[in-house]
Amino acid sequence: MLRGPCRLFRVSVAPVAALAVALVSSLSRCSLLEPENRVVSPLSPYFGTKTRYEDANPGLLPDPEAPRRDPQLLEETCTPVQLVALIRHGTRYPTTKQIRKLRQLHGLLQARGPGDDRIRAAGGGDLGAVLANWPLWYADWMDGQLVEKGRQDMRQLALRLASLFPVLFSRENCGRLQLVTSSKHRCMDSGAAFLQGLWQHYHPGLPPPDVADMECGPPRINDKLMRFFDHCEKFLTQVERNATALYHVEAFKTGPEMQNILKKVAGILQVPVNNLNADLIQVAFFTCSFDLAIKGVKSPWCDVFDIDDAKGTWVQALVREDPTCRGATKPARHNY
Repeated sequence: MLRGPCRLFRVSVAPVAALAVALVSSLSRCSLLEPENRVVSPLSPYFGTKTRYEDANPGLLPDPEAPRRDPQLLEETCTPVQLVALIRHGTRYPTTKQIRKLRQLHGLLQARGPGDDRIRAAGGGDLGAVLANWPLWYADWMDGQLVEKGRQDMRQLALRLASLFPVLFSRENCGRLQLVTSSKHRCMDSGAAFLQGLWQHYHPGLPPPDVADMECGPPRINDKLMRFFDHCEKFLTQVERNATALYHVEAFKTGPEMQNILKKVAGILQVPVNNLNADLIQVAFFTCSFDLAIKGVKSPWCDVFDIDDAKGTWVQALVREDPTCRGATKPARHNY
């Protein structure tokens, strides 16, 4: 989960006018499938930072490398001279913590006793049995690493920006580009993939060299800037080390609303309600988004929740009030 900006870059030329653009992307991907065959879920608008790029910005579907400009972004008399972009990492795997929670939930489904056959005997559907047999392909080593589609996300973003601002991204200006990243591996890998996209723009058809040997130079790590929340004394004192700061989050996770949620999901999955908690509910919801984003698959985890659940405060509160999340949870909608 994003805990702060991952990369910041700046490109400039001689001052004539000024243009600043902030881009915050969701954890998402450009689908491997053709648009007409694309797998979708009605829950997609509610995945927050786990939303696929193409769900947040359908304009990417026809051609993810073609720039899309807001007609009012640049007037004919305005010459862009500087671009400042705040970019989130590309599509990633779940973290090890999330994978272990999913494994715990999957084990709970597989451990259901013979008495759970009563649903099938009554002719009803058994989503819990379907999920128990659904392949659990996530492994601890993935731990939030960038997936190949995440690299493609970043390469395509670089191609779109270079096409949209050809003067700023000319080879002559490559030395002016400053790419700053945090030390998180998914952020460093996203920065490298962005530079590979620029290499593809400058040298079509040629394989990119090592990032350190590229004309624009490697990304520069600056955690004090890009992971500012780890260094902000006010935040550390008033929130991170303050036992009462997240009182309402914990109160929600153990309150009557959550108990109703747990009972509902326990009924759907046919597992003891005492074996579920708010964290497992959240990981089930996000597993639907990860499967969509990484593999383009609408897994049975998506069927645990309906659109009213996603719209309701209970799932949204889990997404928005996750104490590990330091950033906005609404998917960004940009035209780049």
